[in-house]
Amino acid sequence: MFPELAAYRGRTTRLHPRPGQPGRHDSHVGGPLLWPGDEPWPVCHEPHEPETEGYAPKEIRAARAANAWPRSSPWPGAGSPGEGGPAPFVGLAQFFGRDVPGLAAGPGGADLVQLLRCPRTHGPYLERRYLLRWRLAAQAERADRFLDAAPEVPLLRWEDELPEPCVVHPEEVDTYPWAEDDTLPAALIARIDAWDDAQTAEGGRDAPSYQGALSIPPGWRVGGFPSWASTGPMDITCASCAAPMRLLLTAGGDEMDPDSHSWMPLEDRDPSLQGMASIRGGQSVAQPTRLRFGRDRDLHVFTCPADPGHPPQWVLS
Repeated sequence: MFPELAAYRGRTTRLHPRPGQPGRHDSHVGGPLLWPGDEPWPVCHEPHEPETEGYAPKEIRAARAANAWPRSSPWPGAGSPGEGGPAPFVGLAQFFGRDVPGLAAGPGGADLVQLLRCPRTHGPYLERRYLLRWRLAAQAERADRFLDAAPEVPLLRWEDELPEPCVVHPEEVDTYPWAEDDTLPAALIARIDAWDDAQTAEGGRDAPSYQGALSIPPGWRVGGFPSWASTGPMDITCASCAAPMRLLLTAGGDEMDPDSHSWMPLEDRDPSLQGMASIRGGQSVAQPTRLRFGRDRDLHVFTCPADPGHPPQWVLS
């Protein structure tokens, strides 16, 4: 269709999270992190925006088990954890290099990366704070003891702040750059746009598009290319050395959406139906982690290839 794209082909590892019971020695989303028992759990010390109500983690878990919506509670007063003081981060995911092809090494050859998020919002724009923790897996697994359970705040503002424990099923796939501005040669982008227009004219809003059906898969993935659906292409450079940064991983709330039907695993679709209606398994397949990033965006985590110890950058798009 577009033979010139072969020169720009990339490799991405889709993680395909599905609800399960991962352990601390597994790659996962939402399970227990491999955390030495003598290492303090990270807390966010920045000021947090005030809230009026929220959801207790135990209520969220019980409601999910009952396939119901959790009951909200009034927000705790000043002086409680997360209200005007430090809030413990929420562990979102961890990935071992031994499990995930293409996972870039961290500082000092670290081969285990852990992703955490502050459960509270910051400033008038409700900004979020994320944290990457790198480890040498062999060293971490030799710890004398491990943290039994991470500390939690009494309430979370949104139900989708709490990840559902998911095992992962890594799959390497070919991907291609987002086609906009200067991400590809202008003549090639023009041909892609013309093809998209022809597909829409013939098949309507459910017709396949390059961006949704051919270039970049949805959901959690490692490496490859970022999707720029919300922001348009951005140049991400290291704040420490100005080197162009590489995409380490992408976290997404949806593993499937109406524009990415072609990326849906065959075992998860009903071939007699189209689009979201064809998904077998419902929310456990389409939104298995229960997490959200911004307003239904992807969280792209960029690291510096010149020095993985330089601070990462977080981009919602």
